[in-house]
Amino acid sequence: MDPKSSKWRGSSKNQFFMILAIILLQHQLHIPATHAETAKKVHIVYMGEKRHEDPATTKKTHYEMLSTLLGSKEAAQSSILYSYRHGFSGFAARITESQAAEIADFPGVVQVIPNGIHKLHTTRSWEFIGLSHHSPQNLLTQSNMGQGTIIGVIDSGVWPESRSFHDEGMGPVPSRWKGICQQGEHFKSCNCNRKIIGARWFVKGFQDQIHFNKTESREFMSPRDGDGHGTHTASTAAGNFVAKASYKGLATGLARGGAPLAHLAIYKVCWNIEDGGCTDADILKAFDKAIHDGVDILSLSVGNDIPLFSYVDMRNSIAIGSFHATSKGITVVCSAGNDGPISQTVANTAPWLTTVAASTIDRAFPTAITLGNNKTLRGQSITIGKHNHRFAGLTYSERIALDPMVPSQDCQPGSLNPTLAAGKIVLCLSKSDTQDMFSASGSVFQAGGVGLIYAQFHKDGIELCEWIPCVKVDYEVGTQILSYIRQARSPTAKLSFPKTVVGKRVSPRLASFSSRGPSSITPEVLKPDIAAPGVDILAAYTPATKDQGDSYEFLSGTSMACPHVSGIVALIKSLHPNWSPAAIRSALVTTASQTGTDGMKIFEEGSTRKEADPFDMGGGHVNPEKAAYPGLVYDTTTEEYIQYLCSIGYSSSSITSVQSYSSGSNWHKLGSRASNFKFQQDQQNSVLQSYLLVESESSGRI
Repeated sequence: MDPKSSKWRGSSKNQFFMILAIILLQHQLHIPATHAETAKKVHIVYMGEKRHEDPATTKKTHYEMLSTLLGSKEAAQSSILYSYRHGFSGFAARITESQAAEIADFPGVVQVIPNGIHKLHTTRSWEFIGLSHHSPQNLLTQSNMGQGTIIGVIDSGVWPESRSFHDEGMGPVPSRWKGICQQGEHFKSCNCNRKIIGARWFVKGFQDQIHFNKTESREFMSPRDGDGHGTHTASTAAGNFVAKASYKGLATGLARGGAPLAHLAIYKVCWNIEDGGCTDADILKAFDKAIHDGVDILSLSVGNDIPLFSYVDMRNSIAIGSFHATSKGITVVCSAGNDGPISQTVANTAPWLTTVAASTIDRAFPTAITLGNNKTLRGQSITIGKHNHRFAGLTYSERIALDPMVPSQDCQPGSLNPTLAAGKIVLCLSKSDTQDMFSASGSVFQAGGVGLIYAQFHKDGIELCEWIPCVKVDYEVGTQILSYIRQARSPTAKLSFPKTVVGKRVSPRLASFSSRGPSSITPEVLKPDIAAPGVDILAAYTPATKDQGDSYEFLSGTSMACPHVSGIVALIKSLHPNWSPAAIRSALVTTASQTGTDGMKIFEEGSTRKEADPFDMGGGHVNPEKAAYPGLVYDTTTEEYIQYLCSIGYSSSSITSVQSYSSGSNWHKLGSRASNFKFQQDQQNSVLQSYLLVESESSGRI
C-alpha cells in the first residue's frame, strides 16, 4: 500500500491512537502500585519507656531519628504530628510504608503501627451485660441513669479528685438526704459535690483493736481512701462518665459506673494499716448512720471467712446491720467472698442480703511470646515493663532452684538462685489455681529475673505484676515452652506488649476464686444469689498506693462484682421506687441467664471446668434489661424473715438482737408460715428461691 495514500494515513492514525491508548492504560494501571509505594500515611512509632525524664530531650530524640530517616530536619518537622514524651516515648508521623519498615529496625524502636480508626466503646463490663448508654430504649435511659437514687458504699473510703466523681450533669442533692461531709486529714467539706453527697469515717473500733502507728502507714484519718479498694467499688457502682480511661493504654474507653447519675455516700470503715481490716463496731456504726442519712442502696464488698457466725450473732455485723437496713427498705448488696472453688465457702449468707458471685467478661489482653526458634505462642498479660519486646535468656524454675531438694516449680519466695536467674525470663508452673502470679513475679524479680511466664489452670483473671513483665499461659502453652527450653542450647524469648481484644466468643465464665455455696449456716437458702462481672475490672483508684500515680486500675474479686449489682439495683429502684429489697432481688435472680454469649451453659474457670450450677452463681449471670421488667416478683416481709429464723431453731432471746416482736404473736404457726419462705426449686437443679408471689407493676399489680 502506498504510504502516502489516504487509507494508509487513516490506518496509521488509528494505530497511533491505539498505541497511545495502550500506553496510557498501562500507565494508569501502574499508578496505584506506584502511589501505594510513595503515599504517606500516619504511622505510630512506639519506643516504650522514656529514657529521659526531660520531655524536651525525649522530643528532640524523636526529631533526630526522623531526620535520619527522611534526610533533613525540615522534612521531619513537616512530617511529625505528635511527640509522645510524658507517659511513654514515641511519635506519630506521616511516612510511607517502606519508610515505616525501615524505621522499625532503628535502635530503640519497639514497634511501628499504622494509625487505626476506632469506634467509641466503654471499658467493657457494662456493655457486656447489655447496659449500653447508646440505646435510647434501654434500662439506663428509662431510669435516667439512676438519677435521684443514693448508693451508700461501706468500704475503705474514696479518692474524691478522681475524674469518675465529677458532678457534671448531676441533679440536685435529694431533699431527703440527712448526711454530712465529715472533714478530716486531707479531706474537706468541699471534697463533696453533687456526686459524692456525703462522706463519713469510722475508726474507733479499729484503733481499739489494732493499736496502730499511723505514721508508719499510708492512710488518712478521714474519708480519703488510702487503699484504693473503696474508690474502685464506688466508681464501679456510680462513677460518672470519663472519656479515654485506661490502664497504661490498655482497655481504653469510656469509663462509667452502673448508675452514672446516682449519688454516692461514702462510709469508711476499712483501714490500710498493719494487716488492714474493718471491725464490727465500725461497720455497725456505718450501717446506723447510713440508715439515718437516707441511702437507698448499700454496697459492701466486705465479709468474713468461714466458719461464719449466725445471723443473730453480733459478731456477724453485716447480717445484723443489713437486717435493720432492709427493714427500712434499703437494699443491701454484698460480695460472696474469694475462697472458691471450694464448696460452702460463700460469705454474707443472710437471706435478706443480695450476695454476688464473680464472673468474667468478653475482654482479653493477648500477649505474644516469641521463642528463640521464632515460634510465637499466646498468653495473657496486663503488665507493661521496660523489658517488653527484647529477647532475653529463658529458663525453667526447677533449673535455677536455690535448693534442689526444695520444690521450686511455682517460684515461691526464696526458691530461686539469683546467680542463675539474673537477666532471664523464668517459666514457673503452678499446680494449683489458688496460687498467684503476683507472688511468683516477686520471687523472680528478687532473684534478678527480667520476666515471668506463669503456667496455670486456665482462667481469665490476670494478676498485675508491678516489677517485671508477666504473662499467664495455660498448661498446653507452658508445656510447649518447657519442651523448647529442654531442647535448645541457649533458649531465649521475648514478651510483647499486650493488646486489648473484646468480643470473646465463650463468655462469661464463673471466676475460680468466687466463693461457692451452699451456705454453711442455712443450706436451704440459696447463696450466692447472682453472678456479675468481677474479673479484670477497670475502675478508679487512689494514687496514694501507686508510685506511678495511675488513676485507673484493674482489680479482680467478688468485691468488683458486688458494685456492678449495686449500680443495677439503683437503676431498678429509679424505675420501680416502691419495690422492696426482696422484690428487687427476686427480679435479679429470676431473670438471670444460665448461658453465655455462645449460647452454651456457663462454665467454671480453673481446675474444675464444670458447668456452673446455682451453688456457684445463684440464679445465673445478671441481666439488667430483663430484671427491670420481670413480669412477676417474689416478695418477703420483715415478719417472714423473723418467722424463718425462729423456724430454724434460733431462740426468741437471740432473735430480739435482730428485731423485737410482740409476745402475742402466733408463733405456733411458724412452721406453716416459714414454708412460704422456703426457696423455690430450679427445674434442673432444684435450688432456686421461693417467696410469696406478687405481680409486678408491669402486670398492673404490686
